[in-house]
Amino acid sequence: MPKRPKILKQTVLAQTRQFCIEALDLEFSNGERRQYERLARSTSHGAVLIVPMLDPETVLLVREYAAGVHRYELGLPKGKLDAGEDMLSGANRELKEEIGYGAGKLQHLHRVSLAPSYLEHTIDIILAEELYPEKLEGDEPEELQVVPWSLRAIDSLLASGECSEARSIAALYMALAHLERRG
Repeated sequence: MPKRPKILKQTVLAQTRQFCIEALDLEFSNGERRQYERLARSTSHGAVLIVPMLDPETVLLVREYAAGVHRYELGLPKGKLDAGEDMLSGANRELKEEIGYGAGKLQHLHRVSLAPSYLEHTIDIILAEELYPEKLEGDEPEELQVVPWSLRAIDSLLASGECSEARSIAALYMALAHLERRG
């Protein structure tokens, strides 16, 4: 494993309530120096993406507005963790807020990044099983539509054109593989 570059200087170029753009002056182990820019966390305590299994075959997706692509997308429930909240508690809270279910069984599957070359953000993928009805007030601007989908029909979900988020797609395939291994 190569030695990580040394951060010589870290400068905030711009900051909003959600994003922070940083410049990193780096020195590599061979003496080369470069400046990289990255989109960094702005007061994030972590984030979770949840694969809620209504039964062994059915995942619950949500249809919500995606400002980045200016359309409604089908994907998995997700959200930021609150200060002091662990990932499993946060996942259960997000489920209750977004789909109106809690989970009796939660399991961490993996931590993924989206674009590690320039984006600091990671998200923890949580498998949620043994769902039970429970609704908490969320912060969404409108009610999210909950859409049951066969976990084995991921290909038809992709073909529908309604789901393009790489994190949701990866999480669905990870959950499918995990559940198949478990038998």
